[in-house]
Amino acid sequence: MTAGRFIVLEGVDGSGTTTQCTLLAGRLRKDGAQVRTTREPSDGPVGAIIRQILTGRVVGAGGRAPAWTTMALLFAADRVDHVDSEIEPFLATGGVVISDRYDASSLGYQSVSSGRGGEGAVEWIRTLNKQARRPDLTIVLDVSSETAATRRAGRGDAAQLYDQNELQRALCAFYKDLKRHMPDDRVVIVDGSGAVSAVADLVHQAYTSAFH
Repeated sequence: MTAGRFIVLEGVDGSGTTTQCTLLAGRLRKDGAQVRTTREPSDGPVGAIIRQILTGRVVGAGGRAPAWTTMALLFAADRVDHVDSEIEPFLATGGVVISDRYDASSLGYQSVSSGRGGEGAVEWIRTLNKQARRPDLTIVLDVSSETAATRRAGRGDAAQLYDQNELQRALCAFYKDLKRHMPDDRVVIVDGSGAVSAVADLVHQAYTSAFH
């Protein structure tokens, strides 16, 4: 059995990761690949708790959101369960798994929200995720914080835990520098600011270049 491929799409909220996961999966299926799309937080038990925290349905003491350290631990636990229950079994069949976010999101979101702005938080989060399978390719959709904010506003959804514009600006800078934070991973950064179809072409080109 041919080993599967694990692909991750990353970027700030509003960068288009969910849309581009769906479009890449469609293209690969047309090429004859068996594809599974997934996401983080996952649809597993820990992921369900995280989603309720992100939308404010679950809060900590005094009505506050849990600390960044607690969130990093929850995301790491969800990731291990996600890999064991969903990602690895499909890859074992030779299929392609495309995930809307993975541990790069933890490195970015939790380290930026920690307020420390240094490598200490990144290194601790990286240690938490040592047991997580490495992606074969991580594609970052690079958009400006202004573009991402406009897209988030256009969705009309209620603001989530990490949607503050200041934090998102810091995340944009983090993602631009993701190769430095994940030096052993294959990371490709593409321009995510164009039309959906144009970005889809860039994402597909990144995939094709990585494996052909």
